[in-house]
Amino acid sequence: MRTKALVSIMVLLVATSLGCLAWESATPTPPAAATPTATPHLPPSTATLAPPLPSVATPATTPPPVVTLEPNAAAAGLQEQIEAVYQATSKSVVNIVVTTLAYDFFMNAVPQEGTGSGFVYDTDGHIVTNYHVIEGVTDIRVIFSDGKMLPATVVGSDPTNDLAVLKVDPTAHALQPVVLGRSDTLRVGQFVVAIGNPFGLEQTLTFGVISSLGRVIESPEYNRFIGEAIQTDAAINPGNSGGPLLDLEGRVIGVNAQIVSPSRANAGIGFAIPANTVQRVVPELIANGRYPHPWLGVSVLDLSRWAETLRGAGVDVPDTGLMILEVVANSPAAKGGLRGGQRFITLGNMGRFPVGGDIITALNGTPVTSFSDFSIYLELHTRVGETLAVTVLRDGQEQVISVVLAERP
Repeated sequence: MRTKALVSIMVLLVATSLGCLAWESATPTPPAAATPTATPHLPPSTATLAPPLPSVATPATTPPPVVTLEPNAAAAGLQEQIEAVYQATSKSVVNIVVTTLAYDFFMNAVPQEGTGSGFVYDTDGHIVTNYHVIEGVTDIRVIFSDGKMLPATVVGSDPTNDLAVLKVDPTAHALQPVVLGRSDTLRVGQFVVAIGNPFGLEQTLTFGVISSLGRVIESPEYNRFIGEAIQTDAAINPGNSGGPLLDLEGRVIGVNAQIVSPSRANAGIGFAIPANTVQRVVPELIANGRYPHPWLGVSVLDLSRWAETLRGAGVDVPDTGLMILEVVANSPAAKGGLRGGQRFITLGNMGRFPVGGDIITALNGTPVTSFSDFSIYLELHTRVGETLAVTVLRDGQEQVISVVLAERP
């Protein structure tokens, strides 16, 4: 009985299964009807229909405009000029590798290497660089753009103007001198190119503008200044020192020397020693090994910094000028009749202080308001043996005293 029932159930299941299979295979699912573009007719209805939504205009799709960039003739011309400057002058720029001696804890000498830049000055083998690049070194090597390395010696140096001249054997390598330009015709905004060896990366070119002119920067020599310096935003980094700053005619207009940067890397403020100073100093270094700096022979106090303090001590002085504290014996100032301090006062922790000397207010009619004015005027505008007209205040009265300048000891 159970067998018959089981057979009946199995027959029923098989039939049902066959029926299902037949349905799926014989009656495919009809395709979905296409959505009509017209609104379909609806049967009448007593229901209240919601009001139709207001139609929203579909904004027309506007293809983005096609911008065609026309070649910029000015930019292309500038690029060609920069490339031409590099091609014309890069062989004149050299990498300078120097060796100095440092001492370890046990006072053993430890050689250390440094790098700088320079440029070929003439076909006699003279190379111009900064004084601070070669200061205190024991060995100097010059590397040319083709990798040729030559030993070099110092011909002359001038710490005041941070310039030095080296010499290599002119027969050992083909020399291509630079063309020196003038720095007194430069303009702020003028394009410039710097070539050098920042961080030892030889033959690096950077590009910028003259940011300002007539800057005053500190000299490597204590209490001296370099005037008429060129400020540029062309990238200058350690290793660029001594390399040329060039105009777009390929002329050297300055010698890259300093940067202003807390990190010692380029911050967009660099300074170059002007070409006119190079033209004045370098021939003297080649001929005599040194530059003869004009000398007056006075010790002075800058009133732009000390006037208020002196007035507080009862000394009547103007806001600016240089008060002569002491005149060096047998100096040009002594021979010309300039007068130093006439009495002493006690000035704080400075002790006894000479006052009452002549107050210098002008040199050759050019106003002098600070020590940097005084130092820079003597350096840039006078020569040893020339007569200098010194305007002073003496006992409240203005006088002009003539002094013949000598060479600074």
